[in-house]
Amino acid sequence: MLKQMADETDIVQAMDALGTRARAAQAPLAIASTDRKNAALAAMADAIIADIETILDANATDMKNAENSEMSASFKDRLRLDRDRVASMADGIRAIAQLDDPVGDVIAAWQRPNGLQIERVRTPLGVIGVIYESRPNVTADAGALCLKAGNAVILRGGSDSIHSSKAIHACLARGLSSAGLPEEAIQIVPTTDRAAVGEMLKGLNGAIDVIVPRGGKGLVGRVQSEARVPVFAHLEGLCHIYVDRSADIDMARNIAVNAKMRRTGICGAAETLLIDSAAAETHLAPVLDALKEAGCEIRASDAVRALWPQARQATEDDWSTEYLDAIISVALVDGIDGAIDHIATYSSNHTEAVIAEDATVVERFFNEIDSAILLHNASTQFADGGEFGMGAEIGIATGKMHARGPVGVEQLTSFKYKVRGSGQTRP
Repeated sequence: MLKQMADETDIVQAMDALGTRARAAQAPLAIASTDRKNAALAAMADAIIADIETILDANATDMKNAENSEMSASFKDRLRLDRDRVASMADGIRAIAQLDDPVGDVIAAWQRPNGLQIERVRTPLGVIGVIYESRPNVTADAGALCLKAGNAVILRGGSDSIHSSKAIHACLARGLSSAGLPEEAIQIVPTTDRAAVGEMLKGLNGAIDVIVPRGGKGLVGRVQSEARVPVFAHLEGLCHIYVDRSADIDMARNIAVNAKMRRTGICGAAETLLIDSAAAETHLAPVLDALKEAGCEIRASDAVRALWPQARQATEDDWSTEYLDAIISVALVDGIDGAIDHIATYSSNHTEAVIAEDATVVERFFNEIDSAILLHNASTQFADGGEFGMGAEIGIATGKMHARGPVGVEQLTSFKYKVRGSGQTRP
């Protein structure tokens, strides 16, 4: 018991020290020039490419541990790195360097009748805590995005990706140092003890301004229920595709297969397919045949199974399940009204897509569905900050305060008001 208490005390002290260093490092970041931040980002990307063998060796260790632990295929897909994925991490950092620096950007400006000049100006949030599972690329994305926005960041990767994350973090630290910025601006929690997460959720004595979780429902749920600081997050990605009677059949088939099967383990993967009952005779079989051929299991309503009997019977739970696997639930709905009702009932407000040529249907879909990302005639797998031109993302938020959708550099800023006068006093 005494040993456990001593260990817990050590973790508290170590995490508080991490927070203190992060807060101290954030001050020079907030006023760092765009050129200096971009120089650090370029050096980080170069270091990742230079250390690709070290990163892949570290990832091989994590993958071996995942195999021994009998992790799911989707989990291992998120964890796995290869040369292309490592190169993509470096490319993502370079893309972030090319983005406009949000810090100091004037969002709005106006003059009052009394002559006061008022500006609303972007400022860094401060210190960001990022807690994530299995995705080693988050180490690079989060570190680079926070730096560009003038924030310090404390990274806590899962035990499953610890070797990969440490190897990537070492490259980020070298990039900071080469540009004359404090290495403590991007820190990684050195322990896999879950107690470290608890300390981050408490805010590290006021050091952490925002928490961003990236992981499964269990992790995100814990963060949202226990955090004492604001959280940018989504709990689940229950993403829907609605195929309207006006949809082009070939387009519907191609988008459905891509949205479900391109990468089944990401939060933007489609989990439910809704097809207009008026198009069941023409659109249902081609889309489901293509999904089956791609290796997808179909779980369907009675009405769907009457037309496509190969499907398994869907249960009520299927409509609210984030499979993160090669499984999709399928239902027929009564046009756009039925699609809106189904999505309102089961969606997690992450991402939804409509496949249609009828402009009225599209506008109703966009106006009446309250999810963070809505797409027309495009795959749900585009729910990604990189695909939005943000360079990368630190996560996707489905809340309605501050950040919503992909969280990129702009979403990692707040704002302050600059008010210029010429001697005015208030009567």
